[in-house]
Amino acid sequence: MSDVLLEATEVRKAYGPTEALAGASLRVRAGEVVALMGPSGAGKSTLLHCLAGIVQPDGGTVRYDGADLAGLSDRARSSLRRTDFGFVFQFGQLVPELTCLENVALPLRLNGVRGRVAAERGRAMLAELDLSGIEGKRPGEVSGGQGQRVAVARALVTAPRVVFADEPTGALDSLNGEQVMQLLTTAARDRDAAVVLVTHEARVAAYSDREVVVRDGRTRRLEAAR
Repeated sequence: MSDVLLEATEVRKAYGPTEALAGASLRVRAGEVVALMGPSGAGKSTLLHCLAGIVQPDGGTVRYDGADLAGLSDRARSSLRRTDFGFVFQFGQLVPELTCLENVALPLRLNGVRGRVAAERGRAMLAELDLSGIEGKRPGEVSGGQGQRVAVARALVTAPRVVFADEPTGALDSLNGEQVMQLLTTAARDRDAAVVLVTHEARVAAYSDREVVVRDGRTRRLEAAR
């Protein structure tokens, strides 16, 4: 499978006596949207964090673009999370002291992009997600749906190859949740970016190309296509 971009093989992770992952495996192709589904505590978020290089597994391997993440230094993994990976969390996690434009431009600034260029790219990303006009507002001054779309803009502004989304609509009503998922998946596919999505909602998983069930720390229907 030469087009596999991200691959976890028999990944194990325990927190003290609690086994969060017990041999989970997953393959994600470039441009594919994959939904990780399962009950609370099944290991979905832990698997996502291992895939993103945030958490080191106790066993098994995670490979990105052919490279074993465990073989990379902390600095190299951090660099990947600034350049190749984008993140959307349940509550957005925007910086409240910064404006919406500054929040979107922040990953670019951390990557050394000059202020004016970063602002231009951030403004264009906000416009693409129908957010023109809120550039100067702070996160507390916009609606929950708008704030989450700002978080999507921040995740996509660096043109990542993989976007990790952990319950991205969990704090939204159904209408705003639908809008966020439509914008996220459309923008990612337009850029040929893969999306790994954690959710327990069928309506959210419906935006994916494929669903993988995580239960008791294991995955099933590894290659089951939608």
